[in-house]
Amino acid sequence: MPQQIAFLLVPNFSMIAFTSAVEPLRLANRASGKELYRWHLFTPDGKPVAASNGIQLTPEGAADQILNYHTIILCSGIDGHLYEDRNVFALLRRADRQGADIGALCTGSHILARANMLNGYRCTIHWENLASFTENFPEVEATAELFEIDRNRFTCSGGTAALDMMLNMIGQQHGHELAAAVSEQFIHERIRDRHDHQRMALTARLGVRHPKLIQVIQQMEANLEEPLSRGDLADAAGLSSRQMERLFAKYLKKSPARYYVELRLNRARLLLLQTNMSVIDIALACGFVSASHFSKCYRDFFGKTPRRERAGPVQRSPAEAPVLAGAE
Repeated sequence: MPQQIAFLLVPNFSMIAFTSAVEPLRLANRASGKELYRWHLFTPDGKPVAASNGIQLTPEGAADQILNYHTIILCSGIDGHLYEDRNVFALLRRADRQGADIGALCTGSHILARANMLNGYRCTIHWENLASFTENFPEVEATAELFEIDRNRFTCSGGTAALDMMLNMIGQQHGHELAAAVSEQFIHERIRDRHDHQRMALTARLGVRHPKLIQVIQQMEANLEEPLSRGDLADAAGLSSRQMERLFAKYLKKSPARYYVELRLNRARLLLLQTNMSVIDIALACGFVSASHFSKCYRDFFGKTPRRERAGPVQRSPAEAPVLAGAE
């Protein structure tokens, strides 16, 4: 002791994910009365790097110094799926060969996957990046868990999930009592485990508690690629089609068909911005029968065609982006 941890920050990293990972280490030292952990910051070129909120952090050195550490945590955020630095990839692979434990926060899983560091490992990523991640890396076992710890890889979905992942690791290394004390200092009512949901419950997201309506929407979310018919949705919830229509009009101010197509269009937008899939492949993956029908629906909803969307300015990462109109 202390355990030396290298944080590798790439441009536009998520500040909340980074602080959620480093602050538990600080409080573990304070609560235990011992220096259990010591952390050091590095960037690809050794120069200050800005988080997605614009705040710059000054590192101790460049990425090649991570080879001196047994625990390395890659911090990413906006546009992590576009990050390309062959030197960083090579350094991470070399650290892996040296036996380092390597983790990733937020969209850092994209970077590890691009460096061929996740083949044969379980990993997770922010729920808005999950669909594009699985399309880009079908050979990687990606889950929707809050975080994943698989041998010498650990990944989290971003945001405050990093806090729970680090609390679990502190508990494994130094006992649950210390982890609980750190959690209490944060006024964090409980330490979530990896199986906790990334997303808020539908009732909280929508502000609706009608169980039949929630059941229908759950069916919609689970069947975006092959949309269910109105009759099938109603039958699965024990409703008539007219009852279902009335519930959507009362609570969501739109028809079931409109709500369903907006779910599929929002999924399509994420795939357009985060993958190299063709427009027709995205259309089919989101339940549209043809590229022309998809393009018309997309233009009506977003005010631009799918091709124009993809050709526009670089968009913010979904892990940081505002909720789209019509999204849950």
